[in-house]
Amino acid sequence: MSHLKTPLTELLGIEHPVVQTGMGWVAGARLVAATSNAGGLGILASATMTLEELATAVTKVKAATDKPFGINIRADAGDAGQRVDLLIREGVRVASFALAPKPDLIAKLKEAGVVVIPSVGAAKHAKKVAGWGADAVIVQGGEGGGHTGPVATTLLLPSVLDAVDIPVVAAGGFFDGRGLAAALSYGAAGVAMGTRFLLTTDSTVPDSVKQRYLDSAFDATVVSKRVDGMPHRVLRTGLVEKLESGSRIRGFTAAVGNAQKFKKMSGMTWASIVKDGLAMRHGKALTWSQIVMAANTPMLLKAGLVDGNTNAGVLASGQVAGILDDLPSCAELVPSLVDEAVKHLQAASSMARD
Repeated sequence: MSHLKTPLTELLGIEHPVVQTGMGWVAGARLVAATSNAGGLGILASATMTLEELATAVTKVKAATDKPFGINIRADAGDAGQRVDLLIREGVRVASFALAPKPDLIAKLKEAGVVVIPSVGAAKHAKKVAGWGADAVIVQGGEGGGHTGPVATTLLLPSVLDAVDIPVVAAGGFFDGRGLAAALSYGAAGVAMGTRFLLTTDSTVPDSVKQRYLDSAFDATVVSKRVDGMPHRVLRTGLVEKLESGSRIRGFTAAVGNAQKFKKMSGMTWASIVKDGLAMRHGKALTWSQIVMAANTPMLLKAGLVDGNTNAGVLASGQVAGILDDLPSCAELVPSLVDEAVKHLQAASSMARD
């Protein structure tokens, strides 16, 4: 088995520079432990868990692996502080964030010896969090699934690499060793993948839904604002097509109903939802319609990714779904990525001449 030593592997104490992203309803204890046991970094998705469920998931991961893993936390969540306290108390190696944590939160984590890795979508955001003390950043280009920006990874990655001197992990459009080799050649310290890990045997997504991904073509995804008011790359399911072609009023009405369901499932009060909404609005110029739609998203994702009901749910997906045709285990996937990357790097280096 081949190995690659990068600033990311040294920072985290992991074997391979491969990160499994914190996908809501997908990145649970089983997938995270399998990824970490394979030598990569598994990241728990805590946004779709209650605090108690997160504590249980951490216990399960620690029982299944002694390798480093992380937790993805919504920095703007009302109970973010409690989740950070849990992370520190349990000795979790990495704190990842979809939205940039404030300097005081980063300082608290670093003081406890936790590695802080926010996700960013622009060079200016990378510079900001690096200045606040972040240890590394994940940068996702427009090819990625879930919330994504319009700039392709091939342009976004070098712009971020030029802006900061901390390890940069490339995301968006990666699925094999060729991509890992390319990212390392750009200067990245590793790659992060979501859809590729969703499509493994260790993922708890229903088999029928996995097949829906595997049957997808390159044009099977769409970046929609009708899911939660913000750009969200998803598969073109029947529901998504209805959202895209239907009226905004009808979509908003459905969102209110799903927000109520999410409130009941998560145990959140309307006061806490409003508090989180205010935090989300701060600096983002979001309307209250968008806030309610954002509360709606977890239920739509749950319907598809957990319940397997693609008619009532949405399926976040990167464009790589159009090229994937297999379901390896994490133990097969991660080492094979590295083996292939090493071969491509060696082939490329053989072409160099003085």
